[in-house]
Amino acid sequence: MSTIRLTMAQAVIRYMMAQKVELDGEIQPMFAGVWGIFGHGNVAGLGEALYHVREELPTYRAHNEQGMAHAAIAYAKTLNRRQMMACTASAGPGSTNMVTAAAVAHVNRLPVLFLPGDTFATRMPDPVLQQVENFHDHTLTSNDCFRPVSRFFDRITRPEQLLTSLPQAMRVLTDPVECGPVTLALPQDVQTMAFDFPEHFFDETLHRQRRQAADRDELADAIALIRQAKQPMVVAGGGVHYSGALAELDALVSTYHLPVGETQAGKGALPWDHEQNMGTIGVTGAASTNALAAETDLIIAVGTRLGDFASGSRAMFNPHARLLCLNVASFDAVKHKGQALVGDARLTLPELREGLAGWQPEGGWIERAARLRSEWNAQVDIATTDRGSDLPSDAEVVGAVNRAAGERDIVVCAAGGLPGELQKLWRTRFDRGYHMEYGYSCMGYELAGGLGAKMAKPDSEVFVMVGDGSYLMLNSEIATSVMLGHKIVAVVLDNRGYGCIHRLQQFCGGPGFNNLLDDCLTAEGGAPKTDFAAHARALGAQAEKVGNIAELEQALARAKTAETSYVITLDTDPLLDTGDSGSWWDVAVPEVSERSQVEEARRRYESYKARQWQNL
Repeated sequence: MSTIRLTMAQAVIRYMMAQKVELDGEIQPMFAGVWGIFGHGNVAGLGEALYHVREELPTYRAHNEQGMAHAAIAYAKTLNRRQMMACTASAGPGSTNMVTAAAVAHVNRLPVLFLPGDTFATRMPDPVLQQVENFHDHTLTSNDCFRPVSRFFDRITRPEQLLTSLPQAMRVLTDPVECGPVTLALPQDVQTMAFDFPEHFFDETLHRQRRQAADRDELADAIALIRQAKQPMVVAGGGVHYSGALAELDALVSTYHLPVGETQAGKGALPWDHEQNMGTIGVTGAASTNALAAETDLIIAVGTRLGDFASGSRAMFNPHARLLCLNVASFDAVKHKGQALVGDARLTLPELREGLAGWQPEGGWIERAARLRSEWNAQVDIATTDRGSDLPSDAEVVGAVNRAAGERDIVVCAAGGLPGELQKLWRTRFDRGYHMEYGYSCMGYELAGGLGAKMAKPDSEVFVMVGDGSYLMLNSEIATSVMLGHKIVAVVLDNRGYGCIHRLQQFCGGPGFNNLLDDCLTAEGGAPKTDFAAHARALGAQAEKVGNIAELEQALARAKTAETSYVITLDTDPLLDTGDSGSWWDVAVPEVSERSQVEEARRRYESYKARQWQNL
């Protein structure tokens, strides 16, 4: 057997470079690059290995470990999990900074390869710099924090362990069911150890998407269930995108006039102006879709894990409705008492369409859906119109940015009140035009995520919408976008605090406390007014502050012609949103309080809990 002598770190990189994928008819690298911030735990091992292949496998330097991992996540999401990136950081805080991002990838089922440096496997120099010593277990390091937020975790304590670990890592990263983050903790001494690896271990491997056909009995049962329905609706989730089943979904719902509600991850599965697109569904969904959900007799859930925002904490759907769950993962297909149809959406949706020949929902249901859709679109027109306010609402800002966006441009957001307004109001015809991280709702994802989306789709203009709170949490990748020449347009909505949680706090009966800056403990004179435009310019971006929507639209026109990242900031009203769309979110309210407002909120809460129990 022919062998090649490599260090463990060199073997990891060589193996990564041998992994390929077919994209648009061309064979491309599976790993589009490696994000790295070097320290003593990875600079001599992985750093040296990456240096020698920097032309074939680019290494990108970031300014924050969590931020670079968010960029890697956004890259994979934008490309529907077909390509991915790896992230490496030093042992200690550099690596644990990536744990939050690993959780983002885990919840959203997105592939990222984490390669954190680790402490010495030999333990000869212990305790080393940044080592967390566990008195009861010397095998534990701070990298064990990755275990609960990784789909696959391994610690490589001998170079030859890669022979079994790396194929398992690739299996998880490319599996449609298990897809998610993989962590290989790499002790800094083992990174530099050599082994005679079989040369065939590094043969080129072409990964193709595995497609699982539905079980024949489950398929027959699903067709029979749908045929019994008179008022069915479809809930389209992120799995529609990852399966590449857009055309198949369109064909099914168009043939049988099925109203469709999109989740945050599923938005864009149909163009916004498609006749069957009722808008989005759930806590932050469209009133049209949520009204249908309360009346439907069958929910056909396609590629969604039915999180609490999509299901209204299990209190939104008609309690007498049946649920059919088409999902590649049986874990998701059996949720909410669902009848499981386990299979790939791209393969299974055409079989459903064929099996339903001659069937149609009730005519009155089709007409009601069309009427509600029309009414909702009129509401969106009103909500997103510039009303000339001195302090605009988020909805008005969303409207201005949406009007500025081109047909194949992308909006990126993550946490706070903006995801709700965007889910309801943003209109996209481009299937990847809406990029929301709302599985983990991670503040700080927005700007780094915008960078990753731009790297994946360089021909699209990427608009990042971010609140002042998230901006202050993690903004350093603005500098990275400028450094790498990947332009993003960021719109910073300054409502002086965490306006979304302030509104939730009041809904639960609480007073304004510790959310808006005016309600926080501060020194005399209050919290300072942050000059976000000046800050962004200090990071190398072009930036300006505007005073109203008309000025915002003019600034967006300038931003689109700019050659580098552009940040626009404006003050917004923290109290205004588009209101309740007929759904509820389960946020527990105290049973006992000195405030009458809390007691009233508790009574309201218990009424919804009763509805929730009907759906369990």
